[in-house]
Amino acid sequence: MWTAFLTRWRPGAALALLLVALAGCQALPTPPQAPVRYDLGPAPSAEQALASTGAATPPAALVLADIQAPWQAEGSSTAMHYRLAYAQPHALHAYRLASWRLPPELLVQERLRQWLSQGGRTVLSAEGGRIPPHLHIGATQPLVVQLALEEFHQNFDDATHSHAQVRLRATVTRQQPQGEVLLGQRVFTSTLAAPSADAPGGAQALTAAIDQIAAELLPWLQQSAQRQPSPQP
Repeated sequence: MWTAFLTRWRPGAALALLLVALAGCQALPTPPQAPVRYDLGPAPSAEQALASTGAATPPAALVLADIQAPWQAEGSSTAMHYRLAYAQPHALHAYRLASWRLPPELLVQERLRQWLSQGGRTVLSAEGGRIPPHLHIGATQPLVVQLALEEFHQNFDDATHSHAQVRLRATVTRQQPQGEVLLGQRVFTSTLAAPSADAPGGAQALTAAIDQIAAELLPWLQQSAQRQPSPQP
């Protein structure tokens, strides 16, 4: 009797477990079928950058410091992250087969450098503590731009709709005779809808979000370059 009961129970239980597993799969973004490594695509055009600055004169020189990514504190990673806001809003997941070609903060820094270099601007580096060269005596010293990528992931509103979630903090300083002077700080955010609820859609939306932030960053930097630091008492 007990054997007959197990025989009758097992097919039904198996079917129930299968349905639960399928329901769980439908709540996750569609994974790629083979490993794919993404970047942020071709460099932006010069016309895009010049239209963003709105400046008639060549943009001021600047020093771009190493970008920071606080959420990568445990070590730089090429993982492509997403968040299920409708089910697990406090958990950041990573696609199993999709990843970035480089750590995302490095891709973002290079993308922003491409934007900043347009229009004849001189962009120097401050990498690993390296001190960039000063301009000739009497010249206005370049801006120092420090960037922190605070958010950079795909956010799923439900199982079929997602958007890019990007948050970038920019701090601008300039070296003066009295020392380094803060000229401004601003947080830029972008939440653009993804064309598809998967890794390719996320990569496309995140690229567009960075470009949107760059288009806002350039004129702000131009204004910061013209700002005079407050006189010291």
